[in-house]
Amino acid sequence: MAGCGSIRRLPPCNEVSTPARQAREALGVRLRDIRQDAGLTGRALAAGASWHYTKVSKLEHGVINASEDDVRTWCRLCGADDQVADLVAVVRSIDTMFVEWRRLLRSGTRARQRESVRFESDTKLFRAFEPHIIPGLLQTAEYAAAILSTFIDFHNLPDDVEEGVATRMERQAILYRGDRRFHMVFCQAALTLGVAPADVLAGQLDRLLALATLPRVHLGVIPTRAAHGFLPMHGFWILDTKTVLVETISAELKLTQPRDIAVYSRAFERLAGSAAYGREARALITRALQDLDDDTS
Repeated sequence: MAGCGSIRRLPPCNEVSTPARQAREALGVRLRDIRQDAGLTGRALAAGASWHYTKVSKLEHGVINASEDDVRTWCRLCGADDQVADLVAVVRSIDTMFVEWRRLLRSGTRARQRESVRFESDTKLFRAFEPHIIPGLLQTAEYAAAILSTFIDFHNLPDDVEEGVATRMERQAILYRGDRRFHMVFCQAALTLGVAPADVLAGQLDRLLALATLPRVHLGVIPTRAAHGFLPMHGFWILDTKTVLVETISAELKLTQPRDIAVYSRAFERLAGSAAYGREARALITRALQDLDDDTS
């Protein structure tokens, strides 16, 4: 049985609104329901587990992380062994959903691109939304280099732009192989935002016009003045119905709980419903390319 030493303290930061904290709180509600259904008080459960009497309350309120041993002990004492497997899966998803960029990329950006290759190879349907940049699988090498260079400089990471870009270009082979489908949506602002030099952006827009003709790529552009079905708050990727990836300034979130995936799927449907497709989308890209040419001529 786990003792007080098994308590894993939270990092000293405000994590109240993060998905990881919300997932811990949701797990705590499930644990509390199991305990109450078993007719145990918090003190009785803590005594049976040889825990400090406050640990049960902290777990039920998401104040501390539950370990796999914690949930196994909890279910054993409450006669709920049939729920162990599901709860352990929840614990593991919480442990992996929030990864700081500096820890993830301490060996450079190429390793992260390689990781993307691994989980993308198992994905059949990609749904991606980006408010301000072109999605990675659609980027040219020059555009990708501009994005990665900014990222590396900001986080003071090892400078492996060439290796990172090369691996990102390798990833794009999945656009042409197998039976995968890609539904990519981004805001019109991504066609004009100065995240790359004008000539690089022009090449990127040309690339989009070519990719828009691929039958497996469903490319949508949300016009600036469109009635947005949902607020374009941040970018995210949905891989099949198994995983949602969210990139923040400081970290990457990996969400695997069905509840979270359903929320992001609903947001994607609304954002996609505001987008232009086909000829209308290509017209927006062509117009941005012409404006760029006019500005640089």
